[in-house]
Amino acid sequence: MAQQDWKSRLGVVYSTNPDFQYETVQDAPQAETLPPGRQRLVVRIDRRQRAGKQVTLVEGFVGSQADLAALAKTLKTKCGVGGTAKDGEITIQGDLRDKVVSLLTGMGYNAKRGN
Repeated sequence: MAQQDWKSRLGVVYSTNPDFQYETVQDAPQAETLPPGRQRLVVRIDRRQRAGKQVTLVEGFVGSQADLAALAKTLKTKCGVGGTAKDGEITIQGDLRDKVVSLLTGMGYNAKRGN
């Protein structure tokens, strides 16, 4: 039954080898999320490639994507603005560096203000 799972073989077109066995790539294990006291977060402002608009970036988060998204949601809710969490960093719309640093330190994270 496992060899007839066509969704896992979408990249294979055809093999003429009669002994061919398709091997699925196992997903890498998720990064273990460090406790808040061991996280070293840097909060800085960025204006590049954003049509002159300012955004606050939170960089240095070590952990799973789900935990990063949960932290981003908390920050966005407390600040009352929009944003996103991807590629290991949180983007918050607007210049809210001081507020984000105070929120993160209040949650127990080691956060410092960048530029």
